[in-house]
Amino acid sequence: MVAREMTIDPEIQYFLDEMKAGWAKHPSFGTLSFPEQRAVSEQVRARWAEGGPVMAETRELHFDAGAGELRIRIYRPEGVGTAAPALVYLHGGGFTLFSIDTHDRLMREYAEAGGFVVIGVDYPLSPEHKYPVALDRIEALILWLKDHGADWGVDPARLAMGGDSAGANLSFATALRLRARGEGCLIRAILSNYGYFSTEVSDEAEARFGGPGSIMDRAEARSYYANYLADWGRQSRDPLVCPMLADMTGMPPVFLVIPECDLLAEQSVAMGALLREQAVETEAKIYAGATHSFLEAMSVAQIARNAIDDGAQFVSRRLT
Repeated sequence: MVAREMTIDPEIQYFLDEMKAGWAKHPSFGTLSFPEQRAVSEQVRARWAEGGPVMAETRELHFDAGAGELRIRIYRPEGVGTAAPALVYLHGGGFTLFSIDTHDRLMREYAEAGGFVVIGVDYPLSPEHKYPVALDRIEALILWLKDHGADWGVDPARLAMGGDSAGANLSFATALRLRARGEGCLIRAILSNYGYFSTEVSDEAEARFGGPGSIMDRAEARSYYANYLADWGRQSRDPLVCPMLADMTGMPPVFLVIPECDLLAEQSVAMGALLREQAVETEAKIYAGATHSFLEAMSVAQIARNAIDDGAQFVSRRLT
């Protein structure tokens, strides 16, 4: 990776310190049930989802595209009419936590900066819903949009997918599923924010970015995959679970947002190399001093705002 000594951006450090103070007001995660963990996560992150752009229209619905219900939130910025390009965005949280509420501002920022509709998806969380439940429902949504996107004021010929961490994983997995059924052309681009693509985290990454006090260490990262999988021994080798194991031939263009000071940065760097080896049009940018989840610091950190604008412009170019 990068040889020089890495220092966390001061504005990102402020965000991390404030997050840590928020977590300190609640019991340790290890003492909480999964529903309780999610409730605490929503409370701690609520502050960071406030403010930001006002949409011309925000519509929320519970919707079943044929594989089970999803909560959907559709963001339409000013100046965007019907038959609009759209980014389907999948929040992070290790397949276990977070929601379209924790990521509400981030999705509004993308809609405003890129001039496209954003469709936020609350997919079923683990461990209550194991692989491939979430993937099945997300794939069904994209296939529904192919035939019915106009019902939501969306052009089905101009769809992108994106997400952060586990959401990036699910974006790749959905595109791989669609390619396998001959529908790969449905997704015109993938926006991958600090993606989580493999169960493997190197000793070097753990030594540099994990350990006590880090935003995420190797044990926590692996625990999320353990929640997601029903059969670790078999499913951890499935390319739809670990996209680093996939044949990427014919995948849509990808933009990889890579925080320099992130336990999972090595996975995005490796993914970029894999994509280029298999002739996938790939853009990647390393954000110096940024950490995992740094986009959530958009209200206080210029580097987060820059990365959001970079991602929005990538999507906008691909959907023109």
